[in-house]
Amino acid sequence: MADPEKNIRAFLAIEPPEGILQSVIRLQEKLKKEISGRISWTRPQGQHLTLKFFGDISTEDVNHIRTAVQNRVTPGWSLNLNIGKTGVFPDARKPRVLWCGATGDVEKLFALQKQLDSDFAGIGFPREDRPFRAHLTLGRIKESHGLSGLSEALTKHNAFIAGEFTCKELVLFQSKLTAQGAVYTKLAVFPLVKS
Repeated sequence: MADPEKNIRAFLAIEPPEGILQSVIRLQEKLKKEISGRISWTRPQGQHLTLKFFGDISTEDVNHIRTAVQNRVTPGWSLNLNIGKTGVFPDARKPRVLWCGATGDVEKLFALQKQLDSDFAGIGFPREDRPFRAHLTLGRIKESHGLSGLSEALTKHNAFIAGEFTCKELVLFQSKLTAQGAVYTKLAVFPLVKS
């Protein structure tokens, strides 16, 4: 039975700037023409580099998460990322997620994600059992049977580059599922650059 107190579906993420997202949307439009099959394409508003998905949480949990992130990140911590390249999870034989990856200061990002994951474990959120991979989800493959054009499209767009950006903040988002798709609201913003 669902806990009525835990009615906020939340995740912590990096939101790429509009210019990067526009490049990713253009790539998505090309992929939609090149790949056929049962794919649920991510809407532009759903493009985030997710660091931690919390699931359904309470207002009290939001406050604990806010404190944990504030204690971990401080303004003046720079992080430069490049968005580009395409691939699938878990692998080409059983593709489930079509993604666009991140390069640049990813070692720094991995270290931050690991520290935050440990901090969140300390306030009751289990550590991730899957390895962290910095990516934007382009689409979710509903069924690999009948899928065509995927490997050709991945090869064709392997050198895709959306651009580089300096990550200015981490955002705790609320995700509300509607008939039109998820609607995202910022619950808290954690600046990384000094204003």
